[in-house]
Amino acid sequence: MSVDAKLEGIELIRVRMPLVSPFRTSFGTQTSKDALLLRAVTSAAEGWGECVAAQYPLYASEYVDAAMTTLRDFLVPALADLAVVDVNLVGPVLERYRGHRMSKAALEMALWDAELRAAGTPMSRALGAVATAVPAGVSVGIMDTLDELVATVGGYLEEGYRRIKLKIEPGWDVAAVKVIRDEFGDVPLQVDANTAYTLADVDQLRKLDDFDLLLIEQPMAEENVLGHAELARHLRTPICLDESITSARAAADAIRAGACRVVNIKAGRVGGYLEARRVHDVCRAHDVPVWCGGMLETGLGRAANAALAALPGMLLPGDVSASSRFYQRDITEPLVLQDGFMAVPTGPGLGVTPIAEVLEAVTVHREWLPVAS
Repeated sequence: MSVDAKLEGIELIRVRMPLVSPFRTSFGTQTSKDALLLRAVTSAAEGWGECVAAQYPLYASEYVDAAMTTLRDFLVPALADLAVVDVNLVGPVLERYRGHRMSKAALEMALWDAELRAAGTPMSRALGAVATAVPAGVSVGIMDTLDELVATVGGYLEEGYRRIKLKIEPGWDVAAVKVIRDEFGDVPLQVDANTAYTLADVDQLRKLDDFDLLLIEQPMAEENVLGHAELARHLRTPICLDESITSARAAADAIRAGACRVVNIKAGRVGGYLEARRVHDVCRAHDVPVWCGGMLETGLGRAANAALAALPGMLLPGDVSASSRFYQRDITEPLVLQDGFMAVPTGPGLGVTPIAEVLEAVTVHREWLPVAS
């Protein structure tokens, strides 16, 4: 889909955005989003990307400071080898640098957005989306009390969310699930352990089978794929892998090993939206349902995720919550729910653009990286 545009440079924009409420998982508690945005400037258009690396290396080994160094010193200079802006060339150009999938994904996203805007093509169409709106799920962090949890979940259901995901950890699991089931009946419900358990916890995790959950997400460490396969033999609840799925090949291996019956796809975690689509295709070929996970993205990443969530194999509601779930004021026009669904943006590229004055208000650092040709 190249329009023969040349890349002129990449601007790194670091922003800090307060969350509407603290978000607690087994990795810790977040009160703000420290995000790295990328603005790709080409001879034909500008494009935007978002790096989902967090401020600290807790969910993954990547973090914002390291991502900035990686992009500045290695990945952006490598783009000088691109004859034209073509998303299909980005992966091969960056392949010699090992890992750093979140940084690569952000760069791919920015260049693809620029390419698609120049061509007048929405990202959803380029990905192969089949839906114009996607069912929205919401992720609920660990609370101080069960009463607080019930009140929070009740509020989200009133807003129209089609699925509830509870973060769990040892000491906050069965009781939390039970109180939601008792209070709200058969609402679609799943849990996310963020690697907080081991095989020694099998008896505790087995208790979750009584609550008809959609799935239990990433109960054990990401490298422990065979351990998940063993755990799956003891549970009726489907295991969904998140952190373990770093590529389409990893997804195929996990499915073949019997380690999961559902897969969460996060584009940043697998190195970009092209690889995310490949993960989707592998899972669909094996009749494994997938859904789109979230990383507290701004409106940029949220719009891209809505496009990804519209693929045909996305059979479960994803973490495509409204902007207001996390932010009083998003940097783009807010993405909103309508009857529990999120509309997939239809404009060229991502279909959304940062609002200049809002972006400026939350920006803490800017850095221009010219690309030598």
